[in-house]
Amino acid sequence: MQEWTRGDPAKGPTQAPLARGGRLDADALIGAYRAGVFPWYSAGEPVKWWCPDPRFVMRPADFRHTDSLRKTMRKAGWSVTFDRSFETVMRRCSEVPRPGQDGTWITEEMIAAYCDLHRRGVAHSVEVSWQGQLVGGLYGVALGRLFHGESMFHLKADASKVGFATLVARLAAAGYVLIDCQVPTEHLARLGAFAVDRSEFLAVVKRFRDEPPEGDAFVTPASDAT
Repeated sequence: MQEWTRGDPAKGPTQAPLARGGRLDADALIGAYRAGVFPWYSAGEPVKWWCPDPRFVMRPADFRHTDSLRKTMRKAGWSVTFDRSFETVMRRCSEVPRPGQDGTWITEEMIAAYCDLHRRGVAHSVEVSWQGQLVGGLYGVALGRLFHGESMFHLKADASKVGFATLVARLAAAGYVLIDCQVPTEHLARLGAFAVDRSEFLAVVKRFRDEPPEGDAFVTPASDAT
């Protein structure tokens, strides 16, 4: 297993890349996530590796499951599955426009590397369907009792919330201690995410990255969202 050797994440820039360049493959990604580092860059650029301070995170127990979201999830027509269409979800995340973003940071190189992680059982997807049609989803990396969220998309209102809420419930039941949301977004803040000092985040990563969860949060066939 490749370990991270390209600078001390605890001493890196707070809002700039920790390192640039290098390979982007499954082994490099595992080494990076084990160190609390993630890639984020645009097509045509060298790989940029980040470990920002503060770090945006969520404890599964802190998820804000609002009455309106519960009502939405009770509607007949939703279904949520896990690890059924990883590459499709990742490509949808790269294709669906987001407000304030010009283009995508999910490159073909990234898709190939994360699909390899998925084949190894390290990267996972959540697929959200409405009346049998894929309308939302998300993907991320699970190491130990930590889930590192990467990206999500929706083609129907609340689809990504339905998927995320279902995932959080699964993670909580399996004994996961933290969801790494990486950088702040208003959407995740409303759901219960918050900022912590990088030093605190890295201590949690070091403690739980090799501790197995209490159950399989991604077992298939997956349950209905309700």
